[in-house]
Amino acid sequence: MTVSESISRYDLLVSLDHSEAEKSCAPSLVSGMARKLRVEAEGGIYHVLNRGNYRADIFKLDGTKEAFLKCLGETCAKTGWRVQAWCLMSNHYHLAVETPRANLVEGMQWFQGTFSTRFNRLRGERGHLFQGRYKSLVVDPADGLGPLCHYIHLNPVRARLCGVAQVPEWPWTGLRWLMQPKLRPAWYDPSGALEHAGGLKDTPAGRRKYCEYVAWLTEDEPAQKEQRFAEMSKGWLIGTVEFAKAMVKEQQALAGEDQPLPGDLRAAQEAVWHELLAKLLKRLKRTPADVANEGKSVAWKLAVAATLKSRTTVTNR
Repeated sequence: MTVSESISRYDLLVSLDHSEAEKSCAPSLVSGMARKLRVEAEGGIYHVLNRGNYRADIFKLDGTKEAFLKCLGETCAKTGWRVQAWCLMSNHYHLAVETPRANLVEGMQWFQGTFSTRFNRLRGERGHLFQGRYKSLVVDPADGLGPLCHYIHLNPVRARLCGVAQVPEWPWTGLRWLMQPKLRPAWYDPSGALEHAGGLKDTPAGRRKYCEYVAWLTEDEPAQKEQRFAEMSKGWLIGTVEFAKAMVKEQQALAGEDQPLPGDLRAAQEAVWHELLAKLLKRLKRTPADVANEGKSVAWKLAVAATLKSRTTVTNR
C-alpha cells in the first residue's frame, strides 16, 4: 500500500463531520499581526502587569509605591474597576482587575499615563517610565481568578523579600488588606482569593485559614503546578481549555467569521489543535503513548497528520 493510499484509507476512518470539525478548529485565527489581543468585556477579569523601562527600579521608594496606589484608586473611582489582588515589586507590578464596564483599555491609558506624568514631573525627568504599554491576560473567573490571586500574593515570597510567615504584614501586596479589613479601600475585593481557597468567608477565622492555605501552597510544588503558577504571566489567557475556546469563539463572532483575530492567540490555537488531535486518536483507538512510541512513517500517524494539516494551520514544526 502506498503512502497516499494509506492516508486516504485512514483519513476516511478518522474524518469528522464538517460541522464537528468547524467546532473543533478555526483556521481563520491564524494571524501574523504583532498587536496584542485586548479583549474587553463587562465583568471581565484581567491579570495586568508591566515593568519599568529597561527594567529600572521605578518602585524603589515607598513614596512611589504609595503614589502608585493612590493613582490606582483614582482610576478605580473613574472606571468602576474592582481590584482582587495586587503586588508592587521593585521594578514591576501585578494587578488582578475586574472591569464591570468593559473599559480596560480606557482605564489603563489614564492610569499609566497619569502615573508616568506625575512620576516624571516630580523627578524632573522625561521619556517612557514603563516598558511598553502593559500586558493583560484574560482570566477565567471560575478556574483562573483564585490561583492568580494566590500567585500575586506570594510574589514577595518567591522573590525572597520576606518569608511566608511575614507576607501577611508585607505592605506592598493586597494580602495585607485581605487580612486587615480596616485598611481596605472601597475598590478592593478579596472574594476571589477566599472563595478559591475552600469557600472561605471574609471573617477572622476565614482570613486565618487563608494564610494557612497560602503557606501550604508555597511548599507544595505539585499544587502550584496544578494551578499553573508558571503560566500566570505568559500568553494571553489564564484558565481552562474550555474557557479559551469560548473566548476565541466569542471574539471570532465579533470580528466576523472570515476575519483574522488580532493578538497573541497561539495558546488558543494550540488548545484547539490538541482537542482535534485527541478526537482523532480516540476515533483510531490510539493513545498519546502510541504517538510517542511508534515511528513517524506508520500509516495511521501519516493519516492523522494529513487530517490535521487539512483542517488547521498546524505545521510539521
